[in-house]
Amino acid sequence: MAALSDAAEAVAKDAQAGRSPDASLSAAFDLSAPKRGGAAVDLSETGTADTGGLAKTEGLRRTAKDAEKLDELQQRLYADGKRSVLIILQGMDTSGKDGTIRHVFSAMTPQGVEVHSFKKPTPEEAKHGFLWRIRKALPGKGKIGVFNRSHYEDILVPTVYETLPVEEIEKRYGSINAFEKKLSERGVVVLKFFLHISKDEQKERLQERLDDPDKRWKFSPEDLKSREHWDELQAAYEKVLERTSTPWAPWHIIPADKKWYRNYLVGRILRETLEKMALRYPQPDFDPKKIKIPD
Repeated sequence: MAALSDAAEAVAKDAQAGRSPDASLSAAFDLSAPKRGGAAVDLSETGTADTGGLAKTEGLRRTAKDAEKLDELQQRLYADGKRSVLIILQGMDTSGKDGTIRHVFSAMTPQGVEVHSFKKPTPEEAKHGFLWRIRKALPGKGKIGVFNRSHYEDILVPTVYETLPVEEIEKRYGSINAFEKKLSERGVVVLKFFLHISKDEQKERLQERLDDPDKRWKFSPEDLKSREHWDELQAAYEKVLERTSTPWAPWHIIPADKKWYRNYLVGRILRETLEKMALRYPQPDFDPKKIKIPD
């Protein structure tokens, strides 16, 4: 698992030494050899407000630069048409899943990005296996798919609210790992981000939604119900992060109290991933020099 604390520490050291944070960030997120899951995760000891020693102005500048590069890389992915990318965003309520999508993917060509939000299963979805609706939403070749919540809700919710037998939940861990491995074998690059915010930050954001008439529509009493189960949800996430971070579908823990840094990290990891795919525009099966455009 690529834990953000490693990256933040490396970037901070470079900043103190007057070096660019880029090299250390790339090293901390060596996506060619993602760390395996299984290591214990303690979210209470994992920072939510880290900025890696990066100033906000510099972070925003880098994010804008990365956005231009991401647009180019996404066009190459689309033109190549052989592989696809699936991005999974998970996190507590108000962790910034919508904001991440808006800021990281807004510069890309719309026809190359597919966004799906997964809420409580509909009656039709509930008739099928829990991965049925996920399979229907997978990105096609050349596309980037973004899941706002995902099949991980089908582990988290029954774990916290005890709506399924433990044996069934255990089976779902194995089903998810096998499912994501099959995706990888089919040319789908899977990136999973846990947007990690503090309980205090969540309180501020919920209060902001209540106080601002333009944001009040985002507020739901269900958010308070989830907040009452904060500790149980954190424990459930720890287990998910431990057991489903794999070489073919690694989890990245993103400190999300600072929205600008959250956006920067997600965008940078996606950029590095696409660059490592060595995408190329396909060559035409004709000689362009022999083509003449008629008057």
